[in-house]
Amino acid sequence: MGLIEKIFGTHSEREVKRVIPIVDQIEALEPEFEKLSDEALRAKTTEFKNRLKDGETLDDLLVEAYAVVREAAKRTIRQRHYRVQLIGGVILHQGRIAELKTGEGKTLMSTLPAYLNALEGKGVHIVTVNDYLAKRDSEWMGQIHEFLGLTVGVILNSIEKDERRKAYHCDITYGTNNEFGFDYLRDNMVLYKEQLVQRDLHYAIIDEVDSVLIDEARTPLIISGSSGKSTELYRVCDILARQMAKGKVSGELTKMAAIMKEEITEEGDFIVNEKEKNVHLTDEGVKRVESFFNIENLADPENLEIQHNIILALRAHNLMFRDKDYVVKDDEALIVDEFTGRIMPGRRYSDGLHQAIEAKEKVKVKRESKTLATITFQNFFNKYNKKCGMTGTALTEEEEFREIYGMDVVEVPTNVPVIRVDHQDAVYKTKREKLQAIVDSVVESHKKGQPVLVGTITIEASEEISMLLKKKNIPHNVLNAKFHEMEAEIVAEAGKLGAVTIATNMAGRGTDIKLGEGVAEVGGLKIIGTERHESRRIDNQLRGRAGRQGDPGESRFYISLEDDLMRLFGSDRLMGIFNSLGIPDGEQIEHKMLTNAIEKAQKKIESNNFGIRKNLLEYDQVNNEQREVIYAERRRVLDGESMRDTIYKMITDTVDGCVDTCISEDQSPDEWDLDVLNTLLLPIIPLETVTLDYVKAKHMKKKNDLIQALKEQAVKLYEEKEAEFPESEHLREIERVIILKVIDRKWMDHIDDMDQLRQGIGLQAYGNRQPVVEYKFQGFEMFESMIAAIQEETVKALMHVKIEQKVEREEVAKVTGTNRDDSIANTPIKRTGKKIQPNDPCTCGSGRKYKHCCGRNV
Repeated sequence: MGLIEKIFGTHSEREVKRVIPIVDQIEALEPEFEKLSDEALRAKTTEFKNRLKDGETLDDLLVEAYAVVREAAKRTIRQRHYRVQLIGGVILHQGRIAELKTGEGKTLMSTLPAYLNALEGKGVHIVTVNDYLAKRDSEWMGQIHEFLGLTVGVILNSIEKDERRKAYHCDITYGTNNEFGFDYLRDNMVLYKEQLVQRDLHYAIIDEVDSVLIDEARTPLIISGSSGKSTELYRVCDILARQMAKGKVSGELTKMAAIMKEEITEEGDFIVNEKEKNVHLTDEGVKRVESFFNIENLADPENLEIQHNIILALRAHNLMFRDKDYVVKDDEALIVDEFTGRIMPGRRYSDGLHQAIEAKEKVKVKRESKTLATITFQNFFNKYNKKCGMTGTALTEEEEFREIYGMDVVEVPTNVPVIRVDHQDAVYKTKREKLQAIVDSVVESHKKGQPVLVGTITIEASEEISMLLKKKNIPHNVLNAKFHEMEAEIVAEAGKLGAVTIATNMAGRGTDIKLGEGVAEVGGLKIIGTERHESRRIDNQLRGRAGRQGDPGESRFYISLEDDLMRLFGSDRLMGIFNSLGIPDGEQIEHKMLTNAIEKAQKKIESNNFGIRKNLLEYDQVNNEQREVIYAERRRVLDGESMRDTIYKMITDTVDGCVDTCISEDQSPDEWDLDVLNTLLLPIIPLETVTLDYVKAKHMKKKNDLIQALKEQAVKLYEEKEAEFPESEHLREIERVIILKVIDRKWMDHIDDMDQLRQGIGLQAYGNRQPVVEYKFQGFEMFESMIAAIQEETVKALMHVKIEQKVEREEVAKVTGTNRDDSIANTPIKRTGKKIQPNDPCTCGSGRKYKHCCGRNV
């Protein structure tokens, strides 16, 4: 602790002290509000809303509003907010993260800021980690809000659009991060304003904020459609990958080694870097691939796809493991969430990795997807006007919360002191010895009736321990890779006398484990960690399952020198010391150096993961700025705004663009390339052919004279087009229809192009260029080109539209799925449901067949 902390206390202590006077005022109102009838208490909601209209702020109402919620909770769910929950409630209203230990009542705490902020009538989103918790909390805590006259909704994966819209229009809406994020993306793909389901993103209260904003932030939300690419190359590369020999490196691939020109020799066909989780080919491997595919140079641009796919196949075989990263079920490879241990139906690894795994496991290889809409959780949650979060473990990631989300972490004291005993790690030389020690510990505790919760990282580890316990005839429950409503019940039962539960570290998160009768007398719940997680936070969450509300309990982690964490990130020197000590089999090693090594390894990985997420955000920031522009333009169309001025600007910009392409400022009229100008401009705007005689007849001397004349003609032509329509609103709707359709198609192609750019941009590092900077420059140029293409295509369609044509808004891509990687059938469908045929006239009004016009990219 530094000098400042010693004098003034930690940041959390200082912030809690500031909140105490507010909490004292809330508590002072309790006797007065207890005397109010139910009707009088409910009437406070209307009173608060009127006071807001009269100019008071939410801060002015906070003390009374919190006292009202506290009283309503006592009358509805028979629970009274503890003083520490009131402290946390104030911190949440301030848009910060409240760290409240497990079992301290975060769910009840959230009702305070939810009620206060819902009084504005702009909507409050309470974000949970799964559907079960969203449904449970909306029904349980919803009683308090409904008693006070507010409406409560819940968004579940299974509900339809109309129900979603209704839920979003409630004062308070519960749902998962995935559902809120996907609804945002889908809302930006609708054709009519009436199809929108969400309101503006006003205030979010994020439960288990570290899980949502840190753990899941490396995976962007993606809505995708089939790309139409063949899957045969994945199978072929899988055959080759099985024949290739894994090699090793002598020397270390570091920057210093490169500067000192140290010789590094590589053996085999490929090298696997487990720390960085990547694979690269050796010179021998490159020759082998070239020979297999009968190509001269693997590095040639036309061979990039082969290069990409062989690396994917090698990654699938050497870095992705069955029953750890994924499971195979019903001829499908299903991802297992590394943080919860649950199967994630509908989720797929991107960039072709999932197809490589399918080829490896000999299941049906599904077509690669094309990204149609995407956003990271960082950028999605930063769209809320105000957000806050609560969790039992956030302090270790405070830097990331502050830097990326602008939220600080305040540690709220516990209601009752924690008396759980956290034992030193038990370290063993081999994995076999460690497992034996875990089983012995479980058997010993089970004899005296002490409940045990064994937390594992992988499915494989949980099954291994389960098998060993069966041999010892110890009855137990296993929770892994399956999410069902029974999960919370099984976890809740884990505190009963004699219960033994094996679960992935995060199973049943959000569910309290209450101690059964007589359990306190035998030492409370015992937590056993089978290995350290990459993140200290996840370890702390597992520990926090025991010792809630002053209950007794204990925790211990069992580690072997063969565990991935120690093998990959532990110091070689340290490992060498312990290996040379000649420790007998089965003997526990206890040493401070080991504990420090474990913590250092975890800090190293946490820092590495922060870097990955920060890097992802830097790339997505480019997409985010572009996304904002496109979505704002779409919204103008949906809101029914007149696009007339926008169209006129598009017409004049198109003229500028075409003239600038073929004529420079310093050229005289005799040097102007009018043939190229006619070729570029006339297919878009059907003007008279521009000839040198016309230029001379109009006495044009400068490029600007030509531009001005062409703009006047183009505008006049469009005004004549307007005059053909008896009602101007008819053309206004046609403008909106065409803009919407062109924006959607070009934007979806642009996202895919940006995706391709991102995959290849890493090569810029070899030219001493920063990949992110290059991505920004090239991304900006591509965006400018897309905007120009949108303008040209829109103007072209409108200049050729005929009054007898019926133009309807149509979906460029049809959404069919609702999972993390949403599936879309990439076929344009009319709103009437009739599919457009290739030889039908194109609906954009060009007069050409659909397959030769707007359908040519489909």
